[in-house]
Amino acid sequence: MPDTNSEATILVVDDEQKVVESYSLRLGMRYDDVHTATGGREALAFLEVSDPDVIFLDRRMPDMSGDEVAEMIREEGYDTQVIMATAVDPDFDIVEMPFDDYLQKPIGKEEMFGAVEQQLNAGAYEGKRAEYFSVRSKIAVIEEEKSSYQLEDNTKYQELLGRARELEAALDGTVAEFDDISDR
Repeated sequence: MPDTNSEATILVVDDEQKVVESYSLRLGMRYDDVHTATGGREALAFLEVSDPDVIFLDRRMPDMSGDEVAEMIREEGYDTQVIMATAVDPDFDIVEMPFDDYLQKPIGKEEMFGAVEQQLNAGAYEGKRAEYFSVRSKIAVIEEEKSSYQLEDNTKYQELLGRARELEAALDGTVAEFDDISDR
C-alpha cells in the first residue's frame, strides 16, 4: 500500500475507450499513478509488471469478462483491491465473485473517489478484516437491489450473512469502522 492515498497505483479496465479515458482523467485529479487497459488480457499483462493498489474492472468485455479477470487475479495471488464497475444489475451470483466492491454505471466522481478510498483503506488490512469488508460490501449491494422477500428466500445471501456474523465474532468487535460501508 502507498504511504499516502494520492500515491496509490490505480488500473482502469474497460473495453470502451471513452470510459477508460473518462475514468482515468477523473481519477488522475486525485491520484498520481493511474493506468488503463482496454481489455482483460491487457489488464493481466499489466499485473505481470506492476502492482496496482486498486483495479476498476468492467464486468462485460469481449476478450475476457471482468468475472474471469477477477478470478485470475485471485488465483494468481495478486495483492490488489478489485472494484467491479459495471452496467450489469447485481444478482445473487455476485456472492461468489472475487471482488471487493461493486459499482453500477454511471459512476459519479464522488462515488468513484469514495470507493477507491474505501478500498485503499481496506487493502491495508489482511485476512479476516479484508474478507469482512468484502462480504459487507456484497451484502450492501445485494440489499440495495433485492426485496426483503427475495433476500429471505435466497440461500447464497443467507450464507453470506452467516459468514459476516462468523467474521464479526472472530474479529471480536474490531469491525466497527466498516459498519457504514454503504454510506459513501
